[in-house]
Amino acid sequence: MADLDDLRSRIDQLDGALIAIVAERLALCRQVAAVKAGSDTPVIQPARVRDVVVTRRQQAIEAGIDPDFAEQLFRVLLTETHRIEVAGHRPDAAPEKPATTGEVRSGLDTVATRVDHIVIAVDDLDVATTTLQSRFGFRNVAMAGPAKPGICTLAAGGVTLVLVGQEASPSVADYLEHHGSGVQHVAIEVLNAGFARACLADAGTPLLTEVLVDDDGHEQFFAASEPAAGIQLGFISRTGHRVGVGADNVLALFDAIQTPSP
Repeated sequence: MADLDDLRSRIDQLDGALIAIVAERLALCRQVAAVKAGSDTPVIQPARVRDVVVTRRQQAIEAGIDPDFAEQLFRVLLTETHRIEVAGHRPDAAPEKPATTGEVRSGLDTVATRVDHIVIAVDDLDVATTTLQSRFGFRNVAMAGPAKPGICTLAAGGVTLVLVGQEASPSVADYLEHHGSGVQHVAIEVLNAGFARACLADAGTPLLTEVLVDDDGHEQFFAASEPAAGIQLGFISRTGHRVGVGADNVLALFDAIQTPSP
């Protein structure tokens, strides 16, 4: 069996090669930007973006890579490509960005990766869904596990919104009665939910739940609402197959914060 240090050394070598490939790709994108500028070609070309996303998903499938992961990766690359094209027209120089800042990073800062999804409580699920679809171009995506009434997941590109109506559960109806419609919590993806929770607990962060684990491999926990920050946060780690947001995990927070009966 290969030595752990040898395997990590090989990973470091591949990461270096990956950075070199990304640098080469971005250099080519700068050349593309120059050609566009000389031919009055629009910076953003939707057909090309869609083609890149679709073909890279297929290439990922053929290589045995999860296509949703591959799409996320290439959307990040496409975003950076567009930023470079636009930033190239700015008069100010790019800022210096050192590899290390010298500051000690928190546990959450170490393992947080992105906003996974945003849960929104709505008074009328059908109206809210139709509005986001017709006015903003969101589309329905499947949730993990069986469909449940009163809850719907919408996506546009790499952005996921989970809409929850009062018919989803008594706890949701209670929440809407006391708080009204709006963002209920923001779920941050972390590398390891148990580690993230332990770090926040050590820091004295008020937490509502232990790590909740469902059959699809979602590990999730919730922090208490922070009125001073105007936000409630959830933290999720995907340890199973990459599937949609789990309805049970979403509804668990509504249960945890249900207003006690007088």
